[in-house]
Order: sequence, then C-alpha cells, then structure tokens
Amino acid sequence: MEQRSVVTPRVATEAEAATVARLLDAFNREYSTPTPGPAILATRLRRLLAGGEVIALLAGVPAVAVALLTLRPNVWYDGPVALLDELYVAPELRGQGVGSTLLMAAEAMTRERGGELLEINVDGDDMGARRFYERHGYTNTEPGQDQPLLYYYRELRDAPI
Repeated sequence: MEQRSVVTPRVATEAEAATVARLLDAFNREYSTPTPGPAILATRLRRLLAGGEVIALLAGVPAVAVALLTLRPNVWYDGPVALLDELYVAPELRGQGVGSTLLMAAEAMTRERGGELLEINVDGDDMGARRFYERHGYTNTEPGQDQPLLYYYRELRDAPI
C-alpha cells in the first residue's frame, strides 16, 4: 500500500484543482451520486478556486480528504455565511480523526473570513453523517424550536419557465 501522511489541512491552490476533483468524484461514486467526472470538475474548480468564494481544504500527502466551502453574503450576518458543500475522507482513513480535523479547519477558515455561521446539508437517511455533525455541535433545529429544518431545492436549468 502507498505510504500516506495525514497532516494539518491546507487550502488547495488552483494547481490542485485536479486533486480536489478526483476526491469529489470518488465521493459521489462511492454513494452512487451523479458526477460529471473529474475532468469537468477540475475545470470548474480551477475557475471557482481562483474567485475566493469557494475554498477547498485538503488533508494528507498525497491528499486523502477534502472539505469544500462556499462563502456568500447574508443579510442576517455581518460576514459571509459558509456552506460546507462536501466533506470526504477516503474510506480506509475514516474513524481516525481526519474528518474532524477538516471540519475544524473549515470552521477556522469561516471565522478567518469573518463568517459567523457554517451550514451543512445532510441526507436525511445518512445517520453516520448526522451523528458526526451532531457530535461536533451542529443541530438541525433553531433555538427554542423542536421541528427540524428542511432543505428544498429545484434545478432550474430544465425547469419550465
């Protein structure tokens, strides 16, 4: 097996877009989720990483884990709100603290950029991910409420006008 060293997460550069794309593609394939493939993802990531509103954090040498953050302005907060779009750790390294380290790095990066809120979307039946985030202090209810928050979406590219 290839020798790997998991180190403190680092911000991926535009030059590492293909590495980020490879990990994101592996994530989707593992969970049978559609993916445009690593080549298309790398092209998109090069552009997005250059803009500053999308940040990829990598862990490991070679990289074995990725966290992808998107920052956006929000009327309710002075700084940007971050969305943790993806958090992926290669299967053979799960349970070793890599995901926790990446999540803490994503929180630190959000704070560094002036953000006060980190949002995460999780599939309702993904109990492992839900336990992971809850263990780290995340909740899906607003203060004083007992109803879970829901996430709705609609793809507009094929929707009727």
